[in-house]
This record gives sequence, C-alpha cells and structure tokens, in this order.
Amino acid sequence: MKSTEIRRKFLDFFKDKEHHIASSASLVPIDPTMLLTGAGMVQFKPIFLGKTKVDYKRAASCQKCVRTTDIDIIGQTGRHLSFFEMLGNFSFGDYYKREATEWAWRVLTEEFKIEKDRLWVTIFETDDEAGDLWRDKVGVSSDRIVKLGEADNFWSAGPTGPCGPCSEILFDQGEEFSCGKPTCAPGCDCDRYLEIWNLVFMQYNRDSDGELHPLPNKSIDTGMGLERIASVLQGVSNNYDTDLILPIIQKLSEISSAKFGKDQKADISMKIVVDHARAITFMIGDGILPDNDGRGYILRRLIRRAVRHGRLLGIDKAFLGPLILQVGQIMEDQYPEILQNFEFIKTIATREEERFGNTLRQGLSILEGKIGDLKEAKQTQIAGEEVFKLYDTFGFPLELTEEIALESGLEVDRAGFEKLMEDQKVRARASTLGGHGELYTSNVYHQIKEQISQTEFVGYEKDESEAKIMAIMVDGQVKMEARDGDEVEVFLDRSPFYAEKGGQVGDSGVIVAEDGRLEVSNSSAPIADLIAHSAKVTEGVIKLGQPVTATVNRRHRRSISRNHTATHLLHWALRVVVGEHVKQAGSLVGNDRFRFDFNNHQPLTDDEVGNIERLVNDKILQNQPVRVFETTIDYAKKAGALAFFGDKYGQFVRMVEIGNFSKELCGGVHVHNSSEVGFFKIVSESGIGANTRRIEAITGEHFLTYSKKLAVLVNDLSEELKVPVDKIKDTVTAQCEQVKSQAAELSKANISKFAKEGDKIAAKAESLGGISLYTGQVVGADARALRVMADQLRTKTSKGVVVLGSVSGGKALILAAVTKELVNAGLSADSIIKKVAPAIGGVGGGRPDIAQAGGKETSALPKVFSETKKYLREFIEKPHT
Repeated sequence: MKSTEIRRKFLDFFKDKEHHIASSASLVPIDPTMLLTGAGMVQFKPIFLGKTKVDYKRAASCQKCVRTTDIDIIGQTGRHLSFFEMLGNFSFGDYYKREATEWAWRVLTEEFKIEKDRLWVTIFETDDEAGDLWRDKVGVSSDRIVKLGEADNFWSAGPTGPCGPCSEILFDQGEEFSCGKPTCAPGCDCDRYLEIWNLVFMQYNRDSDGELHPLPNKSIDTGMGLERIASVLQGVSNNYDTDLILPIIQKLSEISSAKFGKDQKADISMKIVVDHARAITFMIGDGILPDNDGRGYILRRLIRRAVRHGRLLGIDKAFLGPLILQVGQIMEDQYPEILQNFEFIKTIATREEERFGNTLRQGLSILEGKIGDLKEAKQTQIAGEEVFKLYDTFGFPLELTEEIALESGLEVDRAGFEKLMEDQKVRARASTLGGHGELYTSNVYHQIKEQISQTEFVGYEKDESEAKIMAIMVDGQVKMEARDGDEVEVFLDRSPFYAEKGGQVGDSGVIVAEDGRLEVSNSSAPIADLIAHSAKVTEGVIKLGQPVTATVNRRHRRSISRNHTATHLLHWALRVVVGEHVKQAGSLVGNDRFRFDFNNHQPLTDDEVGNIERLVNDKILQNQPVRVFETTIDYAKKAGALAFFGDKYGQFVRMVEIGNFSKELCGGVHVHNSSEVGFFKIVSESGIGANTRRIEAITGEHFLTYSKKLAVLVNDLSEELKVPVDKIKDTVTAQCEQVKSQAAELSKANISKFAKEGDKIAAKAESLGGISLYTGQVVGADARALRVMADQLRTKTSKGVVVLGSVSGGKALILAAVTKELVNAGLSADSIIKKVAPAIGGVGGGRPDIAQAGGKETSALPKVFSETKKYLREFIEKPHT
C-alpha cells in the first residue's frame, strides 16, 4: 500500500467517525516552550489544557514532525528518523479509552489488513482499565497484553504540558529480527517488536516543577509514524526502504556512486544524508533559517552533518539541491508548497552547505592532525581548549568534533569546553551591560493582575476614554498615590493606549485626574492582558481609585498607523517582486520610521528596491480601503491571510485586509485607507544575519523631512562641485575614474618594483633533487603582488616551487606556487601551505598549483622557508610512480 493511500485511508476512517480533519501545523510550534513541532498533539495543546475553545471535540491529522533527541542513533538503525509524519486522532473531553482502542484495532486489522496474530499490545503497569478493554472489548488475548513501566508507557510532548499513561500497539517482524536473547519480548530494544501506534490517555498536566495536575477533561492523543506503518504495509524491513525515502537514497546513489546495502559504513552515511535532507527541506520550507541559536541551530547542525557524511561518500560538491527536489516530488500530493518554494529552499540549503564546506575542510585537517598526535601519544581525550579553539576560531561545531572523535575511539573534554564557552559568555555580557543591569520579571505585575483581572483595551475604536486608576507602581512597589515629579507605572480598568507588542511601539499621551496630570511616555504589556502606562506626574497628585481621562497622542498614533499599514504594503510588494518565499521575520513599527525583517538569501538589487517603492506608492495613490475585522482562524487561513511564525493564534483572530491584495493577521493599529500613508520611501536595505535582510523605511511627514534634508544635501554638493544639480553624477563619476586611474598607475609602479625583487629571489634559488626552490620575504607586498611574483618565478623552470612571505597590515602572509609538471607528479601548493602555515599561527589553502595563508606570527617567516625545504626533501625521498 502506497504512503499516499495510507494517509488517505487513515484520515477518511476518522472523518467517518465525525473527526475534524486538521491540516499539518508548521514545524515552528505555537508553544514557546518547544523549539520544534515533534508530535501531532502540539497544535492541539491549548485545547487539551482548556485554554482555547473550538467548535469540535474530535480531530485527526497527518502532522509533519522533527525530533533530534536521537540524532546520534540516526543511521545506526532502520527505524530512527529526525523528520517523520505522525498520523493521529484526538479527543478533547469526548471519547476515551474504549473508542480509542477499538478504532485503532479496526484501522490496523480492517483498513490496513494486518494479521491480528502479528500484533501485540503494551499498557502502563497500573492501567488495568486499558488491559480489560483490550481483552474484553477488542478481543486481544491476555498473553499478547504486556505491562511496562513509566519509561515505556507514560507519555508527554515535552518537559511540561499534557501527559498520561499510554498503550502501544506493536508489530512482530519475526524471529529473524530478534536479538536472540531468551528475554526478548515486547519492550526489548531490538527490532523484532516494532512500535507502530501509541495511544496516549491524556489525564494530567505536568507543571514546571514536575507536578501532575488532572486535566479539566480526560482526552485522547494517538500517534502512528507514517514511515513505520508504511514499512509494515509495504513489506520492507525498515523506514529507508519505503516509498517515502527509497527514491531519495536512489538519487543519492546517482550523485555519490555509493550503492545502498553494499557497505555498512556507507549505508550509515547514506541514511543520515537522506534523513537530514528531509528535515532540512521541511524546516526551511516552514521559514526556519540557519542560525547559531534555537531552531536555526538545529537546522544548521543537520545541514553540517549531512555535508560531512556526503564527503564520507566521496561527494566533493554541493549535493543537497537534487535531494530536496526529490523530497518535494515524493511529498507533492500532501505538501505541494515544497515544490512551489523549491528554489528558495534549495538556495538557503546550498549556501549553508557551501559555506560549511570550507569550514569542514579546515577543521578536519586540524582535528585529524590532533587525533593522530593523541593516538601516537596513547592519549584518549581531546582537551577542552583544543575543542574550543576549533569552535571559536574555525567555526567547527562541538557535536561534530565529538562525533569524529568517537569514530576514532577518543573522548572530548566537554566540561572543559563548556567552561570556556561560559567564560566567553560572561565576558560578552560584561561588555554589553558594562557590568550593570539585572533582567527580571517582577511578581508585582502578577499581584496587580490578580486584583484588577485585566485592562480593557478600547484603542481600536477611540483615542480617548474615561477610566479609573486601579494600581500605581513607583520603584517596583505598589503605592496609594504619586506626586508631582514621580516616575510611575499606572494601571487603568480600561485604556485607549496600545501596549507595545507585535513589533509595534506603545502609545504616548496624557492621563488627567481631578487634581493631577500624567505625561505617558510609553505603554507596555508586562504580562498578558495588563497595560502598564509608563509616565511622570507633571502636576498635582494622582490617587488609587480616581476617575481619569486617558488621551492618546493623536499625531504620534497617526504616524504609527501609517507605518504599520505600510509594513503590510511592503510585505505584499516584496512577495510580488522577490518571490512568495518571502516571509516576515520581525519588525519594529515606530512613529518616525519602521524596519521590516524578511528571509531572503541575497541583497535586493537597485531595480528590486525601485520596483517595490513603485508598487507601494501606487497602492497608496489608489486610495485602497483598509478593513479590519475579527474572524475565525480557519476562515482567515482559507482566505489566504498571512500568519507569522512564533505568533500565537486562538480560535478568533483579527485580520487586516487592504483592497483585495493584502490579508494579514495583525493586532496593531492602522489607517482607514491607503492614501493616509502619504508617501513611502526605503532608506536602507541590509543583512542582519544569515539569510535575513532588513529594510528601513519612512512614510508621511517623516518622508517630507527626509526629502527636505536630501534637497539641502544635493544643493550643497552642487555648490561645492560648482556644477548644476543635473551634472553632479557625471562630475563625481569622472573624479572617481581619475582616482582609479591614479591608483592603477601606482599599482603598475609597485609591480615593477616587486618584479625586481623577484629577480633577486631567482638569483638565490636552491636546487633540491632537480627541483628549483624559490623562497624569500618581500617587504610591503600584499597578496596580489606575491601572486604576480610567483607567476613570474614559475616561468623560469618546468620543475619549480615558490614560497614567498610578507608582512601586510600587521599580519604574516605566505603564498606557495608549484609548476604544472610537479603538480602532475603529486606535489601540491595546498599541501605545502597546510604544512607550513602553523609556523605563523595560521591556516590556509587553495589549489594544487597555488595557495596562500595568513597568520599572526610576523617574525616566523624564516621558519616557513625552512619547513618548506624540509617538506620538499621528504617529497623527493618518497617513491613516485
């Protein structure tokens, strides 16, 4: 049975049982305690906890998942994966154990036609109710029901959240898969008894202290790995032989020439590469980008492991692109967005792959040398200092160092590494904070919320409101009153002030009482549903319980509204001009300007910037209506509204619609029609991280201020250059060309000078075994000059080696060059550089005919030349074919 049919049969079965069929959620979970979606129940967690109300009590889904807890085992077995799909059915206080067990058995034995006598059931050791149901209602014989402990039969999706006892259905693959031990039975770690479906009887919520609390309603959460059930129904012994993965292995074989099933070590590498390729594809497809932290680091680690194992398979070029395409083709029916966004996914993965290729080459060379030295000295551990140096200087990941060390039978001093890392973080924090500052969330806010429940926000409808002072905080303490000059945080029962969130800054304005006045500088939400007004008492006294009038600074609010609507227009224009892969990665909407972060693998061109500005300003001039309304999350998604990673959405959401072309879920303030934005201008576009770009832009009156400054600047330039405004560009261009010409003349003079230096070096050439060796230090030469000299010296002989050194910019620079005849004989400039570069405390590399390196030890150039001579003698003494 094909995997597409397995998905369809499963979902159709539960649709007939009146289940809501939910689409797969993003791999970026709504739960902030989780980095990645690792189970089907994650998207339903707020429902299980009773925090979100929905109009259905049953659901079923096929959820894409990523888990890396077993990353070191992947490739070693046929069943562990980092990316997988989870088929699941869920009950939110509706049906419970009886229906869950009966329906699971029917799906397996009637829909999937699995032989009953090959199925076993495990239950939690104290769950007699489940045992009775399996035996008496489903008809499983007692000798096929096995009780196991908490490690096997108690389930949770993470350290906190819903959890409960579970019951697993196992498939007996046969004695040939057994470990052979007399104790081999369900629960054994060998491959004989394959877990195919886990039924979790959700009864508890585990808090951050590990305590279990009964859920409002008992619920059901089940999960069946699609790849595992596919292996059973397709009659293959492991996940990698299913129609979900085997075509990717076949594509990898074409690229690497390695044949699956011929060599155990190669098989492990092939499994790791294809598994990681699937995870990489879906993670980037869901907007995750390589980073040094969080889920971005997980993606980076997966790419790096895939690249390394690709090298072990003999692949020395970028190879992830074809594998990603294969993944998209396999998954097209269920996840068409992979092929739709293929170019973007491929570009991000390939750029990271190529970037790490250089790191891998340098790091491996150093690490392998260190491992060789340790083995020769009969030592078993790589020191933390060495591991830290690899990480800090060359970007070589700790996990990869550990993996390679383990393959060589060595350990890594992880504790020493982590101490050095922590020392570095302490230094960085001290540098950032200047030795001051403690970040904490005060309990006072929670105490205030307990007293007043929440602040009713009325700012969407009005910019002024009558209210009552519910709490006053001065210097972190609740007070009964505050007087002229006091800096305070004031909490009202209702407020028109927008609290800073979602990238939009808070409102400013005034709060006026009978005997006092507050100037509000900012509004924030220190905890959910509570608005804190940061203010200064400028007149009289304000007291707890007083009625007040709260008024937003209208001019400030209008500027924010213009900028926020402009971010939506910009987002739409970016997707039109750059591509639909563009997704918002962050923003800051202020009153004077706004910034907009988005994922893209390269800078915008001048033409793209111009087209974006034109599109946005066209929509502004068209006076497009801006409609804001509440709707259900399902309706918003069906309408094509854009939602953003990391944002939490309940059943009802606020949607902002501009004309008929832009729809986004948004909680911010906006203008009523596009013409109120006035003008739009991009003032900068820059990179802020790997694959992330930032646009800063202005609108409205701030555009006018910007334009005025620009006009003054242009007029000043015109006067300084003594040319009309329309001739400024030509004049500046001509002057730049003149400077370039003068620089070229100077360069020619230098090259002539260095050519004479080359003649001096040639005159002192040494002959070693018929090879001419040219070495020397050239004062004042940069890399280009050294290269010119090396090319000149290589023309003097057919069998020559050139190694030149210089000190430039306070650093030592060395360059090696080898003639073609010697390259063909096996001598490599790259190998020479790798051998001698440590003498100057550096690393380097290049091609067989020419390579270079840089280092800090400027006084060590003579040692470079002596090491070269030694290396050349060793080469001459080796037998050559």
